[in-house]
Amino acid sequence: MQITVSGERREVPNDMTLVRLIRLARVENPDYVTVAVNDVFVDGKDLETFELHEGDRVEFLYFMGGGA
Repeated sequence: MQITVSGERREVPNDMTLVRLIRLARVENPDYVTVAVNDVFVDGKDLETFELHEGDRVEFLYFMGGGA
C-alpha cells in the first residue's frame, strides 16, 4: 500500500504498524518522537497496535523545549 511519510510517498506492507514504520524509517530518538497520522496525534502507548491504511499521511514530530 502507499502512504506519505514526512511528505514523501512510500510503498509499505499492508500490515504496517506505526512502531514498524518508525524502525523502517530509522527515526532518530524514537523514544522522543510524536507521531501524527492524517493530522491527528497518536498516543505513544498505541504505536505498536496502530495500523496504517492506504493513503495515510504520517508525520514524525519532535518538540523542543528551551529556556532563557
